Amino acid sequence: MSSATRSLCRSRHDRMLAGVCGGLALRLRWNPVLVRAGFVVLALATFVLPVALAYLVLWLLIPEEGC
Repeated sequence: MSSATRSLCRSRHDRMLAGVCGGLALRLRWNPVLVRAGFVVLALATFVLPVALAYLVLWLLIPEEGC
């Protein structure tokens, strides 16, 4: 599947909580550990709440894998 046709979905297999970071990593073809680390660093830099809210919104808006 080419990156132009790949859609953004939450991962069912590469997940810690809801699969948001795993899905983003799959879509961007990045290492999921780096995406998760980026979320953690960003959360610590912004005192957690904005990133936690963004993660929650992404969890609600991004469909689960198989979309």
